[in-house]
This record gives sequence, structure tokens and C-alpha cells, in this order.
Amino acid sequence: MICADQRKTNTSMITKGALDLQYLICIYSIGETVRNSSSNQDIEVRVHSENITRILDRLLDGYDNRLRPGFGGHVTEVKTDIYVTSFGPVSDVEMEYTMDVFFRQTWIDKRLKFEGPIEILRLNNLMVSKIWTPDTFFRNGKMSIAHNMTTPNKLFRIMQNGTILYTMRLTINAACPMRLVNFPMDGHACPLKFGSYAYPRSEIIYTWKKGPLYSVEVPDESSSLLQYDLVGQTVSSETMKSNTGEYIVMTVYFHLKRKMGYFMIQTYIPCIMTVILSQVSFWINKESVPARTVFGITTVLTMTTLSISARHSLPKVSYATAMDWFIAVCFAFVFSALIEFAAVNYFTNLQAQKARRKAARTATLSTVTEVPESEEIVSHSDSNSNLKKRFNSLASQKESAANVEPDTNSNVPSVMCSPPDLSPSAQPPPDTGTSKIDQYARILFPLSFGAFNLVYWIVYLSKDTMEMGSNM
Repeated sequence: MICADQRKTNTSMITKGALDLQYLICIYSIGETVRNSSSNQDIEVRVHSENITRILDRLLDGYDNRLRPGFGGHVTEVKTDIYVTSFGPVSDVEMEYTMDVFFRQTWIDKRLKFEGPIEILRLNNLMVSKIWTPDTFFRNGKMSIAHNMTTPNKLFRIMQNGTILYTMRLTINAACPMRLVNFPMDGHACPLKFGSYAYPRSEIIYTWKKGPLYSVEVPDESSSLLQYDLVGQTVSSETMKSNTGEYIVMTVYFHLKRKMGYFMIQTYIPCIMTVILSQVSFWINKESVPARTVFGITTVLTMTTLSISARHSLPKVSYATAMDWFIAVCFAFVFSALIEFAAVNYFTNLQAQKARRKAARTATLSTVTEVPESEEIVSHSDSNSNLKKRFNSLASQKESAANVEPDTNSNVPSVMCSPPDLSPSAQPPPDTGTSKIDQYARILFPLSFGAFNLVYWIVYLSKDTMEMGSNM
């Protein structure tokens, strides 16, 4: 634009050839200026990078990464904090949990002080292997993975005063001891413990960088739990003694509260419905033996299946959980309903047999009182034994005479005893009423089961199970 303006201004004063030459000279001078400025920038960048390279070389000159900062002098303080990117899942059977974290460590190494045009050296993971780093390990970790895709996920920075920031992205699989006495209304405090593997507290100590309240960050969207709610976390530090010295152990407790929805749908409601179904048999007629038998056996087998399936999601612990107690009581109610029907059936048959024997004795006594006049009358002076013998003899004679078939060709008339009175009034009435045991069971069983549920849910829902987990 500058050359074009000059060409328009000088059009009237110079010839056309001279004007073109002047225009070309102007363009050439601008190009030279641009090339000079770009080369100056390249030179500045090259000088800057050379300065940083000389700084790094000077830092590493004579640096021994085998020795900790302040070796032989003051204690090295390592400040830590954790940012949780994903928490879960939690395995009850294996008693472990998994989470992804950004694990940050900060310490001061005065051997890495520098002076230069920048305040912070932002370096990649290649520098990590050339300097000393803390030998931090997770004490209750079962398996930890450092992410290396596409390159090792590590952040490394050096400040001018020698402060170092070292961050790693890790997936940690840690043990979480669980006491499942209150399952599934339980809460657990799953710990994450870390510290130095080789350096005792006389050489390295760990502290929280942002204080106990803010050194562990867990965003709400980071939780990927299905059966638990992450209700909070607490941090602490303790000293652990061993044969090789005393070590500082940093601990983070993640407080988990179990959700009840799955177990209500899969276990509790089916158990309650099965118990109610078993009590329906109390309202069925006691003569309906097949129907009541099917009710009892079916409900017992259903409770057995529910108890087996409820144990699949639990480790093989040697103590009874809250769900085990509930299932055991429900099984006892169902089994008692089956035993109740057996008792009703037994006493009903016993009463029927007694009624038949009583009717037979009544019929026999009525036959004895109708003795013919030709028979000898027993005097009042006979003893009771003689009366009994006489009665037995007469009864045997009547029975033998009834079994003799009459001879139609004989002139002798057949001797037959008159049969006992078998009229409907003489038969025992059929027992088709409701058993007293069923009447009592219709009231006692529902009331006792309702009282059990009331006590069970009040006791376990009012417990502070999270405090028990923390104390453990």
C-alpha cells in the first residue's frame, strides 16, 4: 500500500520506467524488513530455549537423584492432596473398592533452585527419572495402575525457589474391611492409606497441602456407585511402628451408606408376601387336605430359594446379618404354618376316632339292654367281675350268631341278633366346622408377624451403623 501511494504521488513528476523501478525497490525493502523481523523472532526463541537448556543442565550438573533433599540435615516434608475423578465400584464379596484419582505431591528441593526469565519450568515426564521423587506407596492397595496412554499421565513443574509439583493419574484398587452385621442397613468407612516405603519419619513426613478439610476433593458427578451413597470423607494421619522404624501413614476414609431399594425389591417384599400367603391356609376348610398341603410346602420351598439367593451377593461370613435374621424369622413363620396344619389334621382325626368309638359303645350298650326274658337275670348280689364276664359272653354269642348263614333246607330256625341301630340319629355328626387351632392362628400369626416387623425396622433403621464402621 505504501509503494502504491508513492507511485500515485510521483506519477506526474517522473517517467513510467523510472516509476516502475522505484516501485520494485520499495517492495524489495519491505520484504527485507519482514525477513529481518522474523529472523529476529527466531533468534529470540532460539536464545530463550538455549537459556532454559543451560538452566536445566546446570540444575542436573552434579545432581544425585539417589539422595533425598536435605540428606543428613532437616526432614523432607511432602505435601499431598487428592482429586477423585471417579469412585466405584465397591465389591462386597471381595471387600474392595476402585477409584481414579489425580495424586499430587509437593516438596522443596533446594538443589533445583534457578534464576531465569521464567518463574516456573513446566516439564514432561522425562525429567522425573532424573531427579529424586518420594517413594510413596498405598498400604492397603491391592492393585494400582499408572495411566500411560498415550504417554505417561504425569505432570512435573519446578519453581524458582526449588518447589516441585508432581502429579500422577492413578487407578487404585484398595481393600475395604467390612463388618456386615447390619447388612443391608449398613455403612462403611473405606480407607485409603499411603506413606513412604523406605524413609522413616525422621527423614520424611507427610502433610496435607490444603488442610484436613480440603485436601481430598470428590465432585458429585464422580461417583459411579449403584448400591452405595458416598456421604463424605475424612482425613487423618497416624504413626505406624515396625521393625525398621516409625513411619507416617496418611489415611482417607470414604464414608459409604448402602441403598435399600434393591434388597427391598429382591428379598424383603418377597419374604413378607410369602409369609402372608402361608397364613391364607388358616382360612381354608380343614377337610381340604391337598390344598393346605400345597400351600405349606410351596411357601417353605419359596423361602428356601429366597434365602439361598440372598447369600449370593455376600461373602461367606461366619456371623448372621440383619437380612439373615429377617429371612430366618420369616422361614420360622412359614414352617409354623405348615406345622399348624399338621396339628389341626391330627386333632381332627383324633376327635373323629373318639366319636366313632363312642357311637359304637352306645350301640353295643343299647343291644345289651334288649336281652330276651328267657335269659338268666343277674342278681344284684353278683359282683362287678361276674357282670363283666356275663356281658362279654353275651357279646361273643351275638357276634357268632350274626356270622352264621341261615340254612334254608333246615327246619331249625336261624338264630340272628338284631343289628345295632344305624339310623342317622345314631351316627356321629360329621365334624365340618372350623378348628379352634385355626381360629387362634388367624389372630396370633398376623399379630406376631406385624410386631416382629415393627421391632425389626425400628431397631435397624435407628442404628448409627456408619459410626460402627468408622470405629472399626
